[in-house]
Amino acid sequence: MITAKELAKLLGLSEAAVSMALNGKPGVSEKTRERVVQAARRHGYDFSRIREKSYDRTHLNGTVCFVLFLKHGAVVADTPFFSQLAQGIETQCRSFGYNLAVRYVYGGETAESDFSAIGREGYGGAIVLGTEMDEHDFTFLEQLTLPLVLLDSYSERAACDCVLINNRQGAFAATNYLISKYKAQAGYLHSAYPIHNFSERADGFYKAIREHGMSPSRCVRHELTPAVEGAYADMKSIFESGEKLARCYFADNDLIAAGAMRAISEAGYKLPQDVAVVGFDDMPLCTYTSPSLTTVGVPKQFMGKIAAERIFARMNAPDAETTTTEINTKLIRRGSA
Repeated sequence: MITAKELAKLLGLSEAAVSMALNGKPGVSEKTRERVVQAARRHGYDFSRIREKSYDRTHLNGTVCFVLFLKHGAVVADTPFFSQLAQGIETQCRSFGYNLAVRYVYGGETAESDFSAIGREGYGGAIVLGTEMDEHDFTFLEQLTLPLVLLDSYSERAACDCVLINNRQGAFAATNYLISKYKAQAGYLHSAYPIHNFSERADGFYKAIREHGMSPSRCVRHELTPAVEGAYADMKSIFESGEKLARCYFADNDLIAAGAMRAISEAGYKLPQDVAVVGFDDMPLCTYTSPSLTTVGVPKQFMGKIAAERIFARMNAPDAETTTTEINTKLIRRGSA
């Protein structure tokens, strides 16, 4: 008769992986689970202490709910950024034998009841995209009485695992690059909508400004709608008002950058010879702008994968300490800066 510890050594797996496989818990792939169960039976493992339903394949077909919280709608929408997050989550869920359901919750009077309804529907766990959540909205998460991971946001009010972008690091790197290359104080194309990610990017931007011995109060800053058409219209209004332009700009996201670049070009300025622009997110549109957009790359599918791994870890150990995972970014140099 073989023990679980001996089985782990025999198969070259961790004891934790063997335990999850034998007990029918998420956290290992279905292929690994079947391999462990077959080896256990072959070597005479004692299954008497484990409920037989642990091996029922239907037990693996649970569902994780991916909740998209929408308030402004300009940031969280059907964009490549969020579809790639979903791809990363879904791929990992499938590898663990789970389905993925997508639900939308709209900020407003029904938000609390919508979260409460999701909590009652019997999902194995939930990943909540909190990009557009503010401090008040995080209180709604208390309605989800199930394993929970907060994605693309963080709050001390949210007592759960969080997976988010290292926004400060990315914004700092982009701003430092602009100042070093153009020997000028960078301007800021800041979102007109209050988003947690953009607040952190502002921290990184101003940190780079200060480290170069420049005064944050002297920065040229324009507040633009975080969408291409909105940013374009806002930037046109800035030209009409005669506001001063900076030699180079960091933008809170690629949508703002693309809209601003269109307005800058129409005003007769050359990019990057007269004005340089760096965005954030590395969306597909970056290669279609003229010139192509230098940006901060975010590994979006990897973020989704990590969020899925965290939800399965939480489902296996509901009382474990919570963690916050920041995903680093990288500067992708193209034609705009």
